[in-house]
Amino acid sequence: METLFIGKNIIFLPEIHSTNSYAIDLLKNVNLSEGTVVHTANQTHGKGQRGSVWNAQAKRNLTASIILKPTFLSIKNQFFLYQIVALACYDSVAEIMKSSQIDIKIKWPNDILVNKKKIAGILIENNIQNNQINWCVTGIGINVNQVEFDPTITATSLKLITGSDYSITLVLETLCKHFEKHYLVLRNSKLSSISEAYLKHLYGLNQFLEFEIHGERKKLLVKGLSESGLLLLEDSSGKINELDVKEVKWFL
Repeated sequence: METLFIGKNIIFLPEIHSTNSYAIDLLKNVNLSEGTVVHTANQTHGKGQRGSVWNAQAKRNLTASIILKPTFLSIKNQFFLYQIVALACYDSVAEIMKSSQIDIKIKWPNDILVNKKKIAGILIENNIQNNQINWCVTGIGINVNQVEFDPTITATSLKLITGSDYSITLVLETLCKHFEKHYLVLRNSKLSSISEAYLKHLYGLNQFLEFEIHGERKKLLVKGLSESGLLLLEDSSGKINELDVKEVKWFL
């Protein structure tokens, strides 16, 4: 692993319910080093956003959690963790597929889309003590060699896009490399450069897209993000809505 600390310590488990849950349980009892990766070949009860489930076929996808200790980051800026992890996933997928002809986007706050289909998801769980982020477990799932998905979801994989099989180890090493790169930018407090890069790849920016808000489906203009990481959507009257992830549903 050609990194300074991300991925230097890897805990591999052939099968586990959830890498995030396992990592959190470990942190309660063991002083794990920052950058430790919990990785499994078969995650049987993966967690997604808003209580959803992340389903992945055994041995065909990357399912891992990376442990961070971002005590330098204020709670009000914790959304930058989502931004850098999304950027790390974006860069990893772009590098592995080696194609400038593929449309890769970040769908706020934490999905990676390729040609408008989900290829990766992120779940971050923070432990906050004394108004400080004590530790952070970053769960990442990347669809690698899986070719069949639940028809009710719009998903894809590296193999479906390129027709090639990929080494899960290679995908993990690539992810750790880009993860560390962006995390070091965050450590150096270069928040504006992180936001600029994130917005550059944001799905739907400056476009009218369909959303469901408070049970009502409507077309809204994607304006960007607020200072606290909320999604900014403008309605037909020019009113700007600041929305949390639980308040809005995208239609791709």
